[in-house]
Amino acid sequence: MSYSSENTQCETCAYYDYDGETDEYGCSVSFDEDDISLFYSGGRNSCPYYRFYDEYKMVKKQN
Repeated sequence: MSYSSENTQCETCAYYDYDGETDEYGCSVSFDEDDISLFYSGGRNSCPYYRFYDEYKMVKKQN
């Protein structure tokens, strides 16, 4: 399940991964029913699990 990209920037999230079985990108977090209903009803403006993924930060740790 992924949130709408108009309300959050899924492409920059650390949990936005490629799924080889479906050949698509999507969210790897398992949302519970309350989170999904809050988001789609307009009670929440952004994903509560969003974490900015900075690939350069990972490279710095490797060096």
